[in-house]
Amino acid sequence: MLWKILTSSIRPYLGLLTGIVVFQLAQSIANLYLPSLNADIIDNGVAVGDLEHIWSVGGIMLALTLLQVGCAIAAVYFGAKLAMRVGRDLRHRIFMRAGDFSEAEVQRFGAPSLITRTTNDVQQVQMLVLMGATMLVSAPFMAIGGVIMAVHQDAGLSWIMVVAIPVLLAAVMAIVTRMVPHFQRMQKRIDRVNQVLREQLTGIRVVRAFVREPVETRRFAKANEDVTESALKAGRLMAAMFPIVFVVLNLSSVAVIWFGADRVNAGQMQVGALTAFLTYLIQILMAVMMATFLFVMLPRATVSADRIGEVLETESTVRESDSPVVDFPSRGRLEFVHVDFSYPGAEQPVLSDITFTAEPGTTTAVIGSTGAGKSTLVGLIPRLYDATAGSVRVSGVEVQEAGMEALWARLGIVPQRPYLFSGTVASNLRYGAPDATDEELWHALEVAQGADFVRAMPDGLDTEVAQGGTSVSGGQRQRLAIARALVRQPDILVFDDSFSALDTATDAALRAALAREFTETTVLVVAQRVSSIIDADQILVLEHGRIIARGTHDELLDSSETYQEIVSTQLRVEAA
Repeated sequence: MLWKILTSSIRPYLGLLTGIVVFQLAQSIANLYLPSLNADIIDNGVAVGDLEHIWSVGGIMLALTLLQVGCAIAAVYFGAKLAMRVGRDLRHRIFMRAGDFSEAEVQRFGAPSLITRTTNDVQQVQMLVLMGATMLVSAPFMAIGGVIMAVHQDAGLSWIMVVAIPVLLAAVMAIVTRMVPHFQRMQKRIDRVNQVLREQLTGIRVVRAFVREPVETRRFAKANEDVTESALKAGRLMAAMFPIVFVVLNLSSVAVIWFGADRVNAGQMQVGALTAFLTYLIQILMAVMMATFLFVMLPRATVSADRIGEVLETESTVRESDSPVVDFPSRGRLEFVHVDFSYPGAEQPVLSDITFTAEPGTTTAVIGSTGAGKSTLVGLIPRLYDATAGSVRVSGVEVQEAGMEALWARLGIVPQRPYLFSGTVASNLRYGAPDATDEELWHALEVAQGADFVRAMPDGLDTEVAQGGTSVSGGQRQRLAIARALVRQPDILVFDDSFSALDTATDAALRAALAREFTETTVLVVAQRVSSIIDADQILVLEHGRIIARGTHDELLDSSETYQEIVSTQLRVEAA
């Protein structure tokens, strides 16, 4: 998976990668040639006192050093550029794929895990690309070139390399293979930390209301300790790697000097050649050490790449048709025809044989007990889920055949839990209609009964709103979410229990304004309060995922025991 992700991410930047390779090759060639020139100065310049030879060869060495430095800087610069672009592209691909997921895929991965995969996991792959771009070419080239040049200087000492290099590689690989399981656990535990922190920040009011700070502190501490434990185990293995490298490097250097001195004394080797051989051996082992950095990062990057690949290779269960319909024959008609829906793996369906029609200019209400399937029914309209049987049609087109953008453009949905984005009141209202004028925003606020409190804000439409809408009250947040849906001027308005935070007077004024302003719009209301749907053209009573009764308020009072029970229960509560 890591190789697949790297090749697909780097392919658009082959020109940049070619430049990095060229700079690294030039740097490596210069680096390999310098010890031979140094040996030449010692043996043919210093030994005979030839200053002219020292200056001429030294000038070449200086030029090669400057070339080496320049190429190293260029390789690192372009390598960083490549790594940042790969990271940017991976984050974009994950974000776009996650944006196409249905509710089923989002729940399968979980929001904390998707966030971690988009940030921490991408960063691990990005760092591997950076290290690889700056070392992957030069390290093997230096190792292979160093062996050739060292043997050229003196073949008699080559046995030291034959011993040192395999020992070093075997030790490094043994450590790396033991690091992989720790990195796998660590990434999952980072997900857990993200999840716990997200829950605590989102539910901070609940935590404080129930005085659960000590419990939540311990819960976070446990998740944090688990990550620390995995990181320490991986870190200990990583820390053991570099002493091993330096032990082999230093022992090899001692062996070269020890046995090389005998060869120099016997006249079988020049002092300059011994110096060059030692330098080449150090270069070889340093190249292996550079590769060690990659080996250190490889296990964690592999785990992260697998997690990224899970997201990128997961196909949404809600897919757009190969020939999507974008022209709708009618405006606003909503039909459910024998619709069933079951969650994957569920023993019983959530919805069974749902059939009804909502015409433009009418209001259809859905009421029922908690868990009856009301919100699931609403989620089938914008294709948060797809029906497992039957047909859902919007404006005469089955939603599974409609183009996604064309379908969503005809819908205005106010969710059960209204969510506002960080920004201003105006930016939130324009979320579904970027070109809406200020007059249109104020008109939507008037209908949603939110104009008065927005005018009372310090900057009106330009007042800043905190993430999630936490800077306004629940009722204000609900009215702003309603206004956001109204700004779109949709064919179908869906309110998923969106009046629960409104007082009775505001609720009544809002329903009256909707009936007056949106005379040709199909309205679907999911409600808990009977007072919110008393004027609906048809009311569907949902129980255990089935429509057990339908009709107007007065008709249901005469014919439905379940509806009568709901009404009488709410009347008793209000009277109390």
